[in-house]
Amino acid sequence: MREINDLGVNSFGLVLFTSIFVGAVVAIQMYNNFKNSSIPIPMSFVGYATKAVLILEFSPTIISVVLAGKVGSYITSSIGTMRVTEQIDALDIMGVNSANLLILPKILASVVFNPLLIAISIVFGIWGGYLAGIGTGSWSAADYITGIQMYMPTHFIWYAFFKTAVFAFLIATIPAYFGYNVKGGSLEVGRASTQAVVWTIVAVIITNLILTQMFLS
Repeated sequence: MREINDLGVNSFGLVLFTSIFVGAVVAIQMYNNFKNSSIPIPMSFVGYATKAVLILEFSPTIISVVLAGKVGSYITSSIGTMRVTEQIDALDIMGVNSANLLILPKILASVVFNPLLIAISIVFGIWGGYLAGIGTGSWSAADYITGIQMYMPTHFIWYAFFKTAVFAFLIATIPAYFGYNVKGGSLEVGRASTQAVVWTIVAVIITNLILTQMFLS
């Protein structure tokens, strides 16, 4: 529960802020594309397209990349500091499985709680698109809501949450590896945090391509 609070609950504000503005931008982009299309497209499709893009790609991937920076650096620095101050060595000497004690709760917290963050991100992203329509007057609230209510295949939603769980595993394990294997002092902890964030983002992007090809092609 402590890890859920540190890794998940403390990320609520960042997730909500990012989701609202990403949803607004996606809705505006969809509107501009439909407006300039040579074929007349009903404005209700702005709501549907915004919902589809958020569920399939933006919320699972963009929010996971954001969490990789925030959560990944925290995990690496916290475990790395314990390594360089020899707290992990003390645990090993006492016969405690230090990896199990320090890393496993972070993995469980991320895999369990990150899908909830993504669900909240989808809801607030759609709401952000709704606010963009009200603010700009480009499409009516009724059209947008009609688009949101259009049918979407259920496996799209399951795919988004499965992808989120995989990303959550990467976000917890890669930074934990870098933090657990730090050697040196505080300067090396900072370098390890930077490396962990970079490699976690790379892994998330590559995994996103692989999963999309596997499940949606």
